[in-house]
Amino acid sequence: MKDFLCENTLNLMLGEYGLQLIGFFSVTNEDGVPDITENVPARTLLMIGNGGSSMWPVFSCSKEFFDGQPDPLDRWSRRVGCLLAGKLGGRVIFPFEGPPHQPFLHWAGKTGLAVSSRLSLYIHKKYGLWHAYRFALAVPGIFETATTETRFQSPCLDCSDQPCLDVCPVDAFEGGSYQVDLCVDFLVSDTDSACRSLGCEARRACPVGKAFKYSAEQARFHMDAFVKPHLK
Repeated sequence: MKDFLCENTLNLMLGEYGLQLIGFFSVTNEDGVPDITENVPARTLLMIGNGGSSMWPVFSCSKEFFDGQPDPLDRWSRRVGCLLAGKLGGRVIFPFEGPPHQPFLHWAGKTGLAVSSRLSLYIHKKYGLWHAYRFALAVPGIFETATTETRFQSPCLDCSDQPCLDVCPVDAFEGGSYQVDLCVDFLVSDTDSACRSLGCEARRACPVGKAFKYSAEQARFHMDAFVKPHLK
């Protein structure tokens, strides 16, 4: 068992899959992080995912992408997460398992790098709205990083224009909450809309992390997966 995990080592391992460390924190008893094994508690939780489309070239060439079975991204994430957990002597935790579901948004907030946005999505200090947590790695060691981060304050508080709230074609965010049914009905009825082909227009209007917008191919994949359960 290693007492320390080096940032460079982790980045090399993740880079093979186009993944990034989206944030991390030292685990306390109040965080609800499962033990690695019965006698080995987690000391650090690493939040792993994609910032932008860096993972897309790897995932879109994977066996899961082409095998025609359900939930290809979840299955790819499971394979990669289990592999990395084995290499690190840790435990992998997935946001798509449950119930009970693990508190990924609470954990995201614990990293100090992500907060809730006007769209209810979490906004990241670097990646803006263009990130997702594919899994978390609970590891028995302390994470060593040369980067010192200050806690991220919500940019929405100082955003006077709030373009994200004005561009939604069906006003799905009006009233301060996300009206899922309005969004889904629009996406199902207009398959050629910009939202369906390029990703949510409200999300794309946010000025934070614009350099990490998803590629058109990745955006279409996610939107198709989002509406698929609602197709007749």
